Amino acid sequence: MELTLNAYHKIAGSLLALTLIPACATTPLSVENTSTAPDIGTATVHPEIWPQADWPYAENAAVESRIESLLARMTLEEKVGQVIQADIASVTPEEAKRYHLGSILNGGNSAPGGDEFAPPEKWLALADAFYDASVDTSGGRTAIPIIWGTDAVHGHSNIVGATLFPHNVGLGAMRDPELLERIAQATALELRSTGMEWTFAPTITVPQDGRWGRAYEGYSQDPALVSSYVGRFIRGLQGAPSDKPILDGPHVLASTKHFLADGGTFEGRDQGDARISETELRDVHGTPYVPAINAGVQTIMASFSSWNGKKITGHKGLLTDVLKQRMRFGGFIVSDWNAHGQIQGCTNASCPQAINAGLDMYMAPDTWKPLYHSLVKQAKDGTVPMARLDDAVANILRVKIRAGLFEAGRPSSRPYSGRYDLLGSADHRALAREAVRKSLVLIKNQGQILPLSPKSHILVAGDGADDIGRASGGWTLTWQGTGISNDKFPGATSIWQGIRDAVTAAGGTALHAPDGNYDQKPDAAIVIFGETPYAEFQGDLKTLQLKPELKGHLATMRKLKAQGIPVVAVFLTGRPLWTNPEINASDAFVTAWLPGSEGAGVADMLFRDKDGKLAHEFEGKLSFSWPMTANALGPRLFDLGYGLTTDAVSDVPILPEISDVAEDETSAGLFFDKGLPTASWSLIVSDGESDRTRITTTPVEAVEGRVLVRAVDHLTQEGARQFITDGSGPARIELVTHAPIDISRETNGDVLLLVTMRYDEKASAPIIFSMQCGPGCGGTITPDGLDALAVGEWQTIGLSLKCFANAGADVSKLDAPFQMSTSGTVKFSLSRVAVGTVADRILGCE
Repeated sequence: MELTLNAYHKIAGSLLALTLIPACATTPLSVENTSTAPDIGTATVHPEIWPQADWPYAENAAVESRIESLLARMTLEEKVGQVIQADIASVTPEEAKRYHLGSILNGGNSAPGGDEFAPPEKWLALADAFYDASVDTSGGRTAIPIIWGTDAVHGHSNIVGATLFPHNVGLGAMRDPELLERIAQATALELRSTGMEWTFAPTITVPQDGRWGRAYEGYSQDPALVSSYVGRFIRGLQGAPSDKPILDGPHVLASTKHFLADGGTFEGRDQGDARISETELRDVHGTPYVPAINAGVQTIMASFSSWNGKKITGHKGLLTDVLKQRMRFGGFIVSDWNAHGQIQGCTNASCPQAINAGLDMYMAPDTWKPLYHSLVKQAKDGTVPMARLDDAVANILRVKIRAGLFEAGRPSSRPYSGRYDLLGSADHRALAREAVRKSLVLIKNQGQILPLSPKSHILVAGDGADDIGRASGGWTLTWQGTGISNDKFPGATSIWQGIRDAVTAAGGTALHAPDGNYDQKPDAAIVIFGETPYAEFQGDLKTLQLKPELKGHLATMRKLKAQGIPVVAVFLTGRPLWTNPEINASDAFVTAWLPGSEGAGVADMLFRDKDGKLAHEFEGKLSFSWPMTANALGPRLFDLGYGLTTDAVSDVPILPEISDVAEDETSAGLFFDKGLPTASWSLIVSDGESDRTRITTTPVEAVEGRVLVRAVDHLTQEGARQFITDGSGPARIELVTHAPIDISRETNGDVLLLVTMRYDEKASAPIIFSMQCGPGCGGTITPDGLDALAVGEWQTIGLSLKCFANAGADVSKLDAPFQMSTSGTVKFSLSRVAVGTVADRILGCE
């Protein structure tokens, strides 16, 4: 691509150096999503302006007669059960039978027996158990097979040994719908091997703000590019629409998500509000649903998010008037994880508004039982009209019949079940490797340094080189995909392994040194760095840059560059981020996105073949524009469609290194870090009543000398605070604010209160943890397992936010999310308090 130099850009009052802008550069993402965004208007839709899709299934009289017969035999309780989906961590097969549940799912952290690394045999056995329960006709029950949904969003990514394809942000850069269909076919086969029939994929969001923590689940910011992929991926999963049962072939049911405008929320906030016009809602976010419906997608997942203040899951205009009637969708609509509880006037336990708006199946993972009872009551008293309940059940039955579920038999008896050789098969890994190659985008190639000679001595540095979990991102074995060692990826290849194999096979040598140190000067250095895994709102950012703790690689790059060593940067990321300093510090810059389990695909693009010839040309093109600064609303550096080939002669000049934002703002979920309260928070030591001391200096005595607070080292000098109580009265250590916070979203999502601490001397009396939500409002727990913590060892303990909510805390208005109290003696040190998902030990609360 030929590049041009723009005039000087003046940003934040500073004159920047020359900046690089592609000739066709346009506007930044999220033009309307400014902090002063106007009120677009109401959430009223006008169905007549929406496009009409071409649903490919004609009405089948025999199918409709079968549905009528089933409805006539079903009890009210059986009908209610069909519209509820429970998570396997919160339901047993016996309960599924007793409550006639229509569906189960495995959430991101759910697995057979609670073992996230359970072998495939355990998954298939559990599928059999739930199926057997659902078709048990004892006591006159109506036999309706249960359906299992899973987040196979970049391969069958919950299963150890499965092929992990690049996340959608990388697949969008390929511009290859045919390859995408083959990826879907492979995913369906691997899914079938463990007996499941339904994946919550593809995600066909159109992300407009890179700060969104799910941006990597979208193919592109361009609705046309997304639309070009949708039909092919659905066809790969489900096969072409026909009269034959879907499960007769190597197929599974698809689910497009999240309807609608999940990628268009204000400031990129997950589960937030899309403050946009109906025209933009239709033309940007609604466009990919036309090819999805044309392809016969059997399920659509309604979004957590809102449109102009109204939650989509309770929006009759969008779910019924637009999606079902105007766009002619003929499958069923399922909600997201407890999304119904966010509708105005609803709770997780009761929400007739959702089904009355057009929702067919509630995803009520851990609240299914109270929801079941409330729906039975509401159907009996007419709050939920029987006609609407029957319609929802009919929609679900229709999909189960199209799938051939009634005739398919036990999961273990179906074609492809138990074929564990399909998991991570050589063919599927080769396919993933091809996708990696085609997804990489060459941003810079000064002096055409790439591809390198594999006969060279290569240094591989950076903290991302030998970490398959990091290369795979979120939704990998666990919800967040964090803290997973390479041994949990049998058959996979890290990027370092791929580089080492390519170099040694050609007679070269390779050294892996994350810090960039070496004894023999290398011919070139490859520095691999980037984001660590995250999923959903845990990935939301305030600015478009790496978190401070992930920037250590830059000093390594600058050091190597100063030593005269050519530097190739490989960036692992779920979205374009401000990386001007890294681009400046490198001779070549490659965006690898989140490539998955086949790191050799990255190595393929960095080296010539052993004969010195070009092995693979870069084909990837940006499907999201690249920011000039860390300001999400700032100018663009590289436009949509940018990407070099190795023969390009254009060089990137030195870029300005002004981020255009304040230093990385404190995360809303971080209360205490490096021994100090973060902005707007105060560290208080009290007796739990009126004697309160705000801790601003150390050492200090508080509560009439009963508590000594002093600074101790952890990671950094004085990076923690030590608390010593004498046991002569009650003592409480707490973090408080005058601006209460709302963590109801995190509480719904199985997030933890994380406390990084060290026992210096064990407590002589119980230690309790509390959250406070104003006078007389709070929840207190005495966690199990605290006494088992080793003395003298730093650990991050995790306490489920749900424990505090169940104990009475209103998590939507917390002014003290952390209170730690005892009446005995104790000596402990505290360095960090936050909400998150990764803990050394999770303590129980029952």
